[in-house]
Amino acid sequence: MITTFLFKIQKAITLKNMKSVIAFIFFILTLPSYASYILIPMDAESQKDHLKAYGITYWTLDNNQKVKWLLNYRGGSFLLPDTAEIQKECKIRGVSYEILSNAKTTTILEEISSPSQNMEAIVLEKAPKIAVYSPDGNQPWDDAVTMVLTYAEIPYKTIYDKEVLEDNLILYDWLHLHHEDFTGQYGKFYGAYRAASWYIKNKAQAEKFAQELGYNKVSEEKLAVALKIRDYVVGGGFMFAMCSATDSFEIALAAEGVDICEAMFDGDPSESGYQSKIDYAKTFAFKDFKLERNPSVYEFSSIDMTSKRRIRKETDYFTLMDYSAKWDPIPTMLNQNHTRLVKGFMGQTTSYNHRLIKSNVLIMGSNKTNQEARYIHGIKGKGFFTFYGGHDPEDYQHRVGDPKTELELHPNSPGYRLILNNVLFPAAKKKKQKT
Repeated sequence: MITTFLFKIQKAITLKNMKSVIAFIFFILTLPSYASYILIPMDAESQKDHLKAYGITYWTLDNNQKVKWLLNYRGGSFLLPDTAEIQKECKIRGVSYEILSNAKTTTILEEISSPSQNMEAIVLEKAPKIAVYSPDGNQPWDDAVTMVLTYAEIPYKTIYDKEVLEDNLILYDWLHLHHEDFTGQYGKFYGAYRAASWYIKNKAQAEKFAQELGYNKVSEEKLAVALKIRDYVVGGGFMFAMCSATDSFEIALAAEGVDICEAMFDGDPSESGYQSKIDYAKTFAFKDFKLERNPSVYEFSSIDMTSKRRIRKETDYFTLMDYSAKWDPIPTMLNQNHTRLVKGFMGQTTSYNHRLIKSNVLIMGSNKTNQEARYIHGIKGKGFFTFYGGHDPEDYQHRVGDPKTELELHPNSPGYRLILNNVLFPAAKKKKQKT
């Protein structure tokens, strides 16, 4: 390179063409300013498809390239190495991107690192291995997480009770819980659907499956699964749960060794005075809740706010909390979005009673007017958990049998972005966090 450079200068001088010399020197000196990074902007104005942008980031990690997540910079943008392959993939998937020079990239990173800016650049190192806890035969559109993973083209494996009980969770970095009932009460659908063919079939299949796994009752088998999941988190795993998987998981842990199921669920009456035997010390997030004793009521406990809500659909929103990106990078990552105001949506478990959340759990999204938490996060042992109330961020009141959500119509969904923030979180470079 140097020899060629000197030769060309010598030739230019020999020809007495000083303009060429000056132009060539200027070319050499400005080489570092040529493009060398790809910025995937995540603000509201610049990104055509926020959801697929996460898929590009995951794809880059999966191809052994590191990514920087620019927290609070233009909605939580991603900084990727500039390669023809990544540019091509962005074009194929319809993801907006910008080409940055070294100089521009340096300027952005210097701005982010400034103590005066509530921003941080977090290195994402490796694509996390993702498991979705879901029964055989369940359609992907029955669950918001499987829908958005499929739309974003992020690969995942489906596992269920057998795999969990065989300790296969150790193979995964991230676990999503399907809208499951870990209490053995079949989703509390008894009141409205006990005569429905699908309810009768699912109940019979669950009982047969539990017996094949060596358990006398579905409630006992589901408790064993919940305990394995607890151990997975305590050992360093990341668990993300939505809707009824959140509170039914907590109830199962708290009711370990206590029969809370009525005869129509497990063949014998519930244990006398079972409410007084609930051990809140065993839960991840909730305390002091009261169980719903009536088997015909479509509710598990006082944790959920669904029946207590007095909010019209048109005004149903929740607000995301702001955190210090440099001092609290974890909740900052999980709350990255192009808006702080997110549309509410319902589910069997829609939201959580503020008063029943343990003090060491972060309420990252809430409707303070209604005193309900929508999106919470905590640490358990060496691992992490996030609970997200509601069924589908773009289907306000999803009912049994309703058609699936077409995410092509919602590529910039703030509610779905929260799910994908959690998917990428395990990829972050581990460093000591302040407690």
